[in-house]
Parts: sequence; C-alpha cells; structure tokens
Amino acid sequence: MRALPVETASRLSGRGWRMFAPLTRRHRRALGHIAIAFPEKSYEEHEAIARGMWENLGRVFAESFHLDTIAREGRVSFAPGSEPEKILPADRKFIASAPHLGNWEAAAVGMQLAGARTAGIYQRIKNPLVDEYVRSLRAPLYEGGLHAKHTDAARKVLAHVKSGGAFATMGDLRDHFGIKVPFFGRPAPSTPFPALAARTLNVPLIAAAIVREPSEGQHVRFRISLRQIEISRTKDREADVLAATAALQTAFEEFVREKPEQWMWAHRRWG
Repeated sequence: MRALPVETASRLSGRGWRMFAPLTRRHRRALGHIAIAFPEKSYEEHEAIARGMWENLGRVFAESFHLDTIAREGRVSFAPGSEPEKILPADRKFIASAPHLGNWEAAAVGMQLAGARTAGIYQRIKNPLVDEYVRSLRAPLYEGGLHAKHTDAARKVLAHVKSGGAFATMGDLRDHFGIKVPFFGRPAPSTPFPALAARTLNVPLIAAAIVREPSEGQHVRFRISLRQIEISRTKDREADVLAATAALQTAFEEFVREKPEQWMWAHRRWG
C-alpha cells in the first residue's frame, strides 16, 4: 500500500473490502444497526449503505499509509462556516472529538492546517514491529505527542492542553464504563472524557467530522466540519458533563446522517 500511488492504493483496497467484507458476520451486524437507525429506508438502501461503509473502510486502511502525501498535496480542507478562525479559539487551546467517519486519520492533518499543536492517544497494535511502523507514519502529525493508550496517557494530554496545546480524540466508540446518552434514539454507553476534560480545563469542546468528498476524479480528498459544543459550568459537574456528552453525541449523529455510508456501522456502538 505504501509503495502504490495514494489514489491507486485507496481504490484497490476499497474495492477489495467492498467485495469480500459483506461475506462476514459483521456485515449482518451492520445491516441490523442501519435498519434501526434508518427504519424508513428500504433493504436495498440499507445494503448500499453497508457496502459503501466497507469500501470507505478499505480506503481508510490504504490511506493510513499515505498521511504525509495527503498533507503535502493539500487533500484536506475545511467546510464553509467551519474555518478555524471562526470556530477555534485564538490561542488554539481546545478539546476536539470526532466520530469514525470518512477518514478520521486525516483529522490530524486538519489540526496542523488550523495551527494547533495537537496531542493524541492511540491503541497499540499487538505486533510491536507493525505498531512501531504505523506509529512512525502518524506521529509527525502530532506535534504535542502521540501517546499509547494507558493510565498515564490522559495526564500527558491534559498537561499538554494546559501548556497551550490541543487534544484530538475519537468519541463514538462504546465505552463500557461511560455514561448512556441517546444515539440514533437508543441509549449508547459513551465516553465522558472529552466533556469532562474541556470543562475541567475551561477550554472549548469541538465536535469534528472528516468526510470524504471526491472531486475531479480524486477520491482521496476530505473536508472537515467543526461545531462548538456548549458546556455548562454549574455547581453540578456530573450534570454538566452528562449534558455536554449528550450534545456531542447528537452532533455525531447529525454528521453520520449526512454521510451514513462513511461511518462504522459494524461496531457494537450500543453494547
């Protein structure tokens, strides 16, 4: 994948995933989730969304080896109304959270374009050689450090934000120890960390979506939408975090509804 041109790698991987992934049990799971989220749509429409999802995921896999090319060739831009100078604070101290939509790996490219010194947390790959290689491709985009997920990672990224940086994290995965808030009309265990961190540090909480928007025959091109999430700072911290977490998930749902074929429906979001 790394040796191929970015468009070729993305296209071949997307076609392969679209062809073979529907043969797995996860395809049936995805169809079940799509049917719950969009009961008004037909089975054929559900199937089209699911197959589009697999193609997008195949493309994301290949594109992950070309993040430097994506950044260098200007393949990431901001949607009208989401320009950093309109949404982000001037000091670029904020917490950003995004769903696994479009190519979420390109979020770090967008944060660089916005002038933010971004820190991130990632899940280690079991094979240490593969883990080191993949990390080496992503780390240059995280000026504030790319930390493996463990007990010390949260402290490091919070310290980074305090010192004038930003923190970007994925917020749509199921969190066994999270709080349940609505997502497509069903209670979904969700991480409170983005809302809690933003409230604690008194910085803005930003919902972000990185969607694939092909143009001029190119499929490896992305547009970022940003939305500030309101955070109350009352005496009831728990209620404030719950409300902000619910608002963040509502923003995610709205992003997904616009591009349903680009979200990970096979994930057990609701438990």
